[in-house]
Amino acid sequence: MTNQPGMRAGAGRPSLNLRGAVDLGALAARPAPSSANSGGASGGPASPGAFVIDTTDASFSTEVIQLSQTVPVVLDFWAEWCGPCKQLSPLLESLTAEYAGRLLLAKVDVDANPQLAQAFQVQSIPSVFAVVKGQPIPLFQGAQPEQQVRAVFEELMRVAEANGVSGQLSGGDAEADGEAEEPEEEPLPPLHQAAYDAIERDDLDAAIAAYQQALRESPADDLAKVGLAQVQLMKRTNGVDPNQARQTAAQNPADPDAQIVVADLDVLGGHIEDAFARLIDTVRVTAGDDRDKVRAHLVELFEVVGKEDPRVPKARIALANALF
Repeated sequence: MTNQPGMRAGAGRPSLNLRGAVDLGALAARPAPSSANSGGASGGPASPGAFVIDTTDASFSTEVIQLSQTVPVVLDFWAEWCGPCKQLSPLLESLTAEYAGRLLLAKVDVDANPQLAQAFQVQSIPSVFAVVKGQPIPLFQGAQPEQQVRAVFEELMRVAEANGVSGQLSGGDAEADGEAEEPEEEPLPPLHQAAYDAIERDDLDAAIAAYQQALRESPADDLAKVGLAQVQLMKRTNGVDPNQARQTAAQNPADPDAQIVVADLDVLGGHIEDAFARLIDTVRVTAGDDRDKVRAHLVELFEVVGKEDPRVPKARIALANALF
């Protein structure tokens, strides 16, 4: 998913978006559960392995959000009646075991935990998300082949490490109360830290100002460039009604502003290919200033996603074909 605003200097640029469209604030604010009601989801089978747990509406804050400060947590949304879930879950558990505590798999029975399913806007199962430093990351839906799931896990680990989440759990850490020693993190440059802190308190204007000041002081600061682009994306989509935006875009396929809004929502939600395809299609049906506006916005989204992401060069080729 992409480089996170405030990412550690010198780290490679992730291609996953660390700040997804899911708001976990209400879940994180819940008090930690007692040992009597933490652990397995009601009615669900026990999960094998020291680094595979069943999390619940009540225990999510302790078991997932807190531990995600130390290791990335993969969420497997499943149900007993779901056939594809029974194919995917063993694969997720097997891959988790290979990471030997550098990754935690938290299984969520959607029937027993409707609040979590609603919070993550789960439309179908199996659905797989991740949480890194308390921030949600959409990964994929449906049963996927091992090679593809393995590649997603590897990318998730790269994103987590780039954002200072590179700890390791012991078996007891995952099974007990969610406490784990956090790795020592390299401090951010002051303006990057200011931007990151502003994002954490949802003060996007302050984050934009911090990144802009960082670029004035160091125009070659690539992390500040990407951070600025991402925070501006967050601000553009703040308060937008997704249903209304999609309806307007469907009714006005040649309206550049309508298509740009939905593309922004798609990128923020991790639907990168959908966003790119939408704007490339809009380039094909527009001309003049409208066409140039869409092209320029698409190039900006390439920067948000990261030029190392394999979807970007493919989209660049498609854009060139649409233009010429």
